[in-house]
Amino acid sequence: MAAAAEPGARAWLGGGSPRQGSPTSSPELVAGSRSPSGPGSGPGSGPGSGPGSGPEQAGARPLSPAAPGHSFRKVTLTKPTFCHLCSDFIWGLAGILCDVCNFMSHEKCLKHVKTPCASVAPSLVRVPVAHCFGPRGLYKRRFCAVCRKGLEAPGVRCEVCELHVHPDCVPFACSDCRQCHQDGHRDHDTHLHHWREGNLPSGARCEVCRKTCCSSDVLAGVRCEWCGVQALSCTRTPGSSPRPLPQAHSVCSAALAPECTFGRLRTMVLPPACVRLLSRNFSKMHCFRISESTAPEPGEGEDSVDGSAPAGPGREVMALESSKQTLKIFDGNDAVQRNHFRAITVPRLAKSQEVLEVALRAYYITEDPQGFQLQALPAPALAGNTGASGKAWSGGTTEEEGSRGPGARDAPSITRVPEAWIIRALPRTQEVLKIYPAWLKVGVAYVSLRVTPQSTARTVVLEVLPLLGRQAEGLKSFQLVEVLMGSRQVQRTVLADEEPLLDRLREIRQTSLRQMSQTRFYVAESRVVAPRVSLFVGGLPPGRSPQEYSSLLDEAVASKAGLVSVSHVYSAQGAVVLDVACFAEAERLYMLVRDTAVHGRPLTALVLPDVLHLKLPPHCRPLLVFVNPRSGGLKGRELLCSFRKLLNPHQVFELTNGGPLPGFHVFSQVPCFRVLVCGGDGTVGWVLAALEEMRHRLACPEPAVAILPLGTGNDLGRVLRWGAGYSGEDPFSVLVSVDEADAVLVDRWTILLDAHEAGSGEDSAADAEPPKIVHMSNYCGIGIDAELSLDFHQAREEEPAGARGPTCGAPKVTRDSRSHAWTTGCWRWWG
Repeated sequence: MAAAAEPGARAWLGGGSPRQGSPTSSPELVAGSRSPSGPGSGPGSGPGSGPGSGPEQAGARPLSPAAPGHSFRKVTLTKPTFCHLCSDFIWGLAGILCDVCNFMSHEKCLKHVKTPCASVAPSLVRVPVAHCFGPRGLYKRRFCAVCRKGLEAPGVRCEVCELHVHPDCVPFACSDCRQCHQDGHRDHDTHLHHWREGNLPSGARCEVCRKTCCSSDVLAGVRCEWCGVQALSCTRTPGSSPRPLPQAHSVCSAALAPECTFGRLRTMVLPPACVRLLSRNFSKMHCFRISESTAPEPGEGEDSVDGSAPAGPGREVMALESSKQTLKIFDGNDAVQRNHFRAITVPRLAKSQEVLEVALRAYYITEDPQGFQLQALPAPALAGNTGASGKAWSGGTTEEEGSRGPGARDAPSITRVPEAWIIRALPRTQEVLKIYPAWLKVGVAYVSLRVTPQSTARTVVLEVLPLLGRQAEGLKSFQLVEVLMGSRQVQRTVLADEEPLLDRLREIRQTSLRQMSQTRFYVAESRVVAPRVSLFVGGLPPGRSPQEYSSLLDEAVASKAGLVSVSHVYSAQGAVVLDVACFAEAERLYMLVRDTAVHGRPLTALVLPDVLHLKLPPHCRPLLVFVNPRSGGLKGRELLCSFRKLLNPHQVFELTNGGPLPGFHVFSQVPCFRVLVCGGDGTVGWVLAALEEMRHRLACPEPAVAILPLGTGNDLGRVLRWGAGYSGEDPFSVLVSVDEADAVLVDRWTILLDAHEAGSGEDSAADAEPPKIVHMSNYCGIGIDAELSLDFHQAREEEPAGARGPTCGAPKVTRDSRSHAWTTGCWRWWG
């Protein structure tokens, strides 16, 4: 599959070891610090880290300097355990475990660990890209990328990359999804490997050492989520098809070239550098036209935590014993308002310092506990009054002070221990802040400087520019941008010049400590970017003029004439494409159009990208994929997800969401492309009819069309030797077959239906019907087929499993057609 290790790939942004699978040879991986030996300049020091903070001083001290951010300690094993680095069985009773992310290792493998802890993973992302989490599902033999435990209960996965997590681990997932388009933030044309750890297919072998790198017991091994296999024998097992992605051990991945070449599917993938989409606050689900689940998922919206289930590094619900107690831990005012907490179980005789460390680890915080305290949360605060707080204690207090907090030693005080506690950061007089350049800076990933109460956004920019070599351009040309790297959405906020940064950091910590660890500050050029969003609107009455469509939209959604213009009109399909010159107006129109109906028909709204066809490589013939998710017993839904991961999601379209017209519009300027239709004969005819109507607007008027049969009859697919139906083949093998297929010509007819001869009279001209042109691709119906198609559609809606192929469909066709022929008097057609 094709390459993309472009800015979405993770990379180590400081000295030390790269995040496993990161492009280690990237020239951007050296941190330039104002004071190299100062606090907070080392790897893993999060934004706003105070003096003396950082993973090397937080909690348990790492046993090995090569382990980025981990808090390893020796543990006694009581059940069979495997190493997360080499995936081998750990013999004996001793193992090395990270208290935060549950990484388990041999003692001999500890010096080779390059995989960073989940506590520092957000600080290692080069360009933050949010994920597209789908609905909950059962994923067998899959492991959570955050807590590294198996997905035994229903979990969630990203629809664009191979990230699997528990629902309550979603807020802590790294915003390191594939970057599939350019959006004006650190865009470049170099594609690096985008590595993802674990969950490799069975039988996968390492590209470097040729040994097995998959594991069904632990999260081990890495693979690139973009490129295809260069040497197929490296990842081929006897009697199996070639794997679409190169696999490697996390240690061996450093030996591979950092640049990705798009691999076996390089001619079919739409390169991310050739796609541009200025989306700002549009969610990734909207950008990729992915249908959102109606059921609310944990962490949805603002990445909130599901407080209904125990969470954190000890996910198992421990049996309540008389010597232990369960506490609700909140990380800020936002969690209190939403009643989203992390449940921890601690011994009743635990010291205050121990309870605080466990609470911090529950939120994947490895900073020094001396900078935090636990405050008892009374009932008024749980009811919504975040200003109410009880007695507070900090780490390192005396035993008498600790007895007033959780885990008290005195027996009489056990009954007075509050159930809910909130973690608060102690006031800091100065902090070390990482500032990242918003442009590509060779040799510098970020710079570190000390922030004091007198520091503002303007003074910080003034100090950073000389360190980045941009001091000659003037202060007015730059601005400080705050970026919240949420797992579901990345939000950017431009800070005012006079805003005190220390107060801003304190405010973020009061809101959420987790949000603080996912916040980053960029110095960016304050150039004016002309916003342009292409919005597809379908479901309008067909046969209207551009002026009439503009009037309809003005009446329906009150579009602003100065900001919205109609760029393309598809009158026959009743659709238009709007050019919106304002992000806020585009977001308003998108949400409003989806809830609007015109003449009783609901409208469809889609955000469309722009394909930069002039930047396409000469050998590139991207594949335009149409999938009908309702065909073949709902097999199309899994194919949708698979094709989005194998290709660029911008080239995969769901036919139930706007039809084939949006896809042809996006590819209208591509000089040469191919089409893959996943569905039955009716779906293929639908796409071919749309193609016939769009031919005069396409730069490639006659693209080759391949078929993946998913319907009940699949006669056209069988005639063209695509098979009688889809039986669960590997989607990668399907794409390889499409790439190797030969183009053949298919007979098509253009039928002109003339109007009836009008009778004599004054109203004869008004009563005459205009002629109609119909394009027929494979069948010529006689009337009964329309009624049969309607019956099939209704039966498929009631029982999708009964429409999986010709085996189920042929008997029903024969039975229903004969009954219709007998009851309607059409028996003569069967003679």
